[in-house]
Amino acid sequence: MNEEMQSLHKNRTWELVTLAKGKKAIGCKWVYAKKEGFPGKNEIRYKARLVAKGYAQKEGIDYNEVFSPVVKHSSIRILLALVVQYDLELVQLDVKTAFLHENWVCKLTKSLYGLKQSLRQWYKRFDQFMKGQRYTRSKFDHCVYFQKLQEGTFIYLLLYVDDMLIASKSKVEIERLKTKLNLEFEMKDLGKAKKILGMEIWRDRAHDRVSLSQKQYLKKVLQQFGMNEHTKPVSTSLASHFKLSAQLSPLTNTEQEYMLQVPYSNAMGNLMYAMVCTRPDISQAVSIVSRYMHNPGKGHWQAVKWILRYIQKTVDVGLLFKQDNTLGKGVIGYVDSNYASDLDK
Repeated sequence: MNEEMQSLHKNRTWELVTLAKGKKAIGCKWVYAKKEGFPGKNEIRYKARLVAKGYAQKEGIDYNEVFSPVVKHSSIRILLALVVQYDLELVQLDVKTAFLHENWVCKLTKSLYGLKQSLRQWYKRFDQFMKGQRYTRSKFDHCVYFQKLQEGTFIYLLLYVDDMLIASKSKVEIERLKTKLNLEFEMKDLGKAKKILGMEIWRDRAHDRVSLSQKQYLKKVLQQFGMNEHTKPVSTSLASHFKLSAQLSPLTNTEQEYMLQVPYSNAMGNLMYAMVCTRPDISQAVSIVSRYMHNPGKGHWQAVKWILRYIQKTVDVGLLFKQDNTLGKGVIGYVDSNYASDLDK
């Protein structure tokens, strides 16, 4: 808490003024968080954040636009592929109290965490800085910045709120960018990239490999839904004996009341996040069971638990990026479909 208050004062986040007549102040509160480090490497960090009670803000009076982009997961995967293919350096940085580093004035002299427009104000500030450093913003992802260096190589920066990845062949250029960032913002250098958005990054540079997995996240998901050492794991994401259709949805009040107690949507949200990040192998299974989120039945829930049992068996599985010396072949993609398996069509 002391560290947070010191940072707030250092950034001159507010000034003490008399509340104007007819105006209503927005309250604040402390929020506490535990940030887990990389397994066996980093210590757990505890953070305290003073946040504004943004839910008390009124649209059109206290704020207008609130949208702010974040880097796409696909951009992170592309960056890791480039890192492996061209043997780039990959480092990670964190901006301390990021939302305080912007210049828009309202009730505060700087925007504060918790305000609905905080993220947008921070992004605008960072975007302005990067453009001032002659970096180009990607047309396809507004949180990807790059610059072509004199030797013909590139330096890349990916931003997700206050977390960033920087990759380049040149250590000198990375250090130069770090210095510029430190002059503009209060930064924390996390060293070599190990974990971002709950995804663990493992690099085997000797064998030109990088893996991306969610072992810690998935273990928490399994624990949340009662999957333990007594649960029998399975080797497929969905078995052929599941004949899922809308006919399995609840028909009686008793069945409906039972399913109201089942965390179906919660489980789907967790599985979808894993699917989007590092587990494309469950895409088909998740796609099927997600069709019945509006009115799931016991049969649908059994299928979801089957997917969780598959995750239990394959919790270490993730994405593996390897150097490819046949780049001349270009990008190769694979697709498969089986509309006949949808019993509702």
